[in-house]
Amino acid sequence: MNEHIATLADPLEPEQIEAYLREHPDFFAQHADLLAELTLPHESGSAVSLVERQVAILRERNIDMRNRLSKLLDNARENDKLFDKSKRLVLSLLEGQDMGDIIDALHYSFDKDFNIHFTSVILIGNPDKVPSSQARVVSIADAREYIGPLLKNSRAVCGTLGEKELMFLFGEHAANIGSVATVPLVHGSAFGLLTIGNRDPQYYRSSMGTLFLSYIAEVLNRLLPKYLPR
Repeated sequence: MNEHIATLADPLEPEQIEAYLREHPDFFAQHADLLAELTLPHESGSAVSLVERQVAILRERNIDMRNRLSKLLDNARENDKLFDKSKRLVLSLLEGQDMGDIIDALHYSFDKDFNIHFTSVILIGNPDKVPSSQARVVSIADAREYIGPLLKNSRAVCGTLGEKELMFLFGEHAANIGSVATVPLVHGSAFGLLTIGNRDPQYYRSSMGTLFLSYIAEVLNRLLPKYLPR
């Protein structure tokens, strides 16, 4: 038995391959895809025939199309995973019984599902009147002083922040933040800021898409205001 397995594992001799193909002349008709992998030079001396060149070009295009298709399939799979994670997060946010539940669900999902290094939720108001949660509540005066320009943006932005802003947003973790993506929380006017950070200074770039973060912010814009004093 072992000798038989060893024999099957040995490379085939050219004569064996030739003999097999002679006995099975329809082999390539049944395995047409293999033809794209073979090199079949024409009898034209040192010159390359036009047909051979055309076949080479078609083979190169075939490989390129396969690579593109593979990338598209990979992207589709990643998008499916992102959709599932986003759906779970949104459902968790909607199921929250109070502001603490909502902020806890956000932090848990960002940390466990999305592997986001650092998350900061800043809410503007009176700390004595806003329900307790993982969100940090600051006065309007402090918000304007430390993150005023960020609150004025109408959309999410990516890039780097100054030391003062990072300290205000992430406290003791500020020194570990390389880059951030941030979006204002708005209900009529800005009532807070959602920011995520990464250790890599190049991870969140100014050209990076912010659709996901903006989407989550829109959900928070509809859930959190009812817990904030008017």
